[in-house]
Amino acid sequence: MNEEKSILSEKAAEQLIAAADGNAALLCIYYLRYGRKPLPELAKILRHSEEDLRLADATLRRLGLIEAPQMPLPDETLPQLSARDLKDVAVRDAAFQGVVAEAEKTMGRVLSDNDLRILFGLYNHLGLPADVIMLLLHHCVEEYELRSGAGRRPPMRFIEKEGWRWAGLEILNLDAAEAYVTRVAARRETAERAKEALGIRGRALTQSERKYVDRWLDLGFGPEALAIAYDRTVLRTGKLTWGYMDSILQSWDKKLLHSPEEIEAKDPARQEKRAAPVNVSTSEKLDHMRKLVGHLNKPDHGEGA
Repeated sequence: MNEEKSILSEKAAEQLIAAADGNAALLCIYYLRYGRKPLPELAKILRHSEEDLRLADATLRRLGLIEAPQMPLPDETLPQLSARDLKDVAVRDAAFQGVVAEAEKTMGRVLSDNDLRILFGLYNHLGLPADVIMLLLHHCVEEYELRSGAGRRPPMRFIEKEGWRWAGLEILNLDAAEAYVTRVAARRETAERAKEALGIRGRALTQSERKYVDRWLDLGFGPEALAIAYDRTVLRTGKLTWGYMDSILQSWDKKLLHSPEEIEAKDPARQEKRAAPVNVSTSEKLDHMRKLVGHLNKPDHGEGA
């Protein structure tokens, strides 16, 4: 959505309705009218908490209605401290010392100098508080295990990139971090239900499959609607054909049909054609019956007197 536009498109409005997020709708309207402003200023103007508006802003980004701010690459901005300086900081700063201890416990190994450098960059340069970084560590481990298998630990670069994402979303306190992690977990649960609706069990989605599912969820389709699209796809192609199912859902999206009720009401499934019975008129049936009765009542001349 461009900030220069002053009219909310029909599709954007439908996405907001499907998201069922009143704060996101309010923020979207404000952005259209006045443009984007810092969260503290928006909180005063809209009389909402910064946390509510931060989550609303994240929803608008996820829906593709606003663009995420461009972030500089970590390697270009994080300070490059020597190993000795980093160890001195870890000794002097109790909060950072706690972060290091939690990271080593979570990762199951002693951190390298480069690991310490990345952690200190998140803590000192990005300004993420110690408790936020600790939650970030556990969140990244959980996400990485889901992608790569139980017991696998993410590289520190994975944690660094996610930390930059959190900073870009202004997740700068524990309340905001907990709310974000809760939303991610809810989205993951919805995606899991969507996977089951597609008949996929016992394995994770591939990267390409995940892109399809994420796009469909972002369009406002729930697992129940995906189940309808899946049934029609299998009926017509004999299997789960991702491109064909995507064409069905894209068609529904253009028609603003997202809930099962809307789909069944305005795009009901076509009935399978059956062989048409031979059309015999009522008069023909009656004539045939008269002939049969007449034949049965006819005297048998072959019998003797």
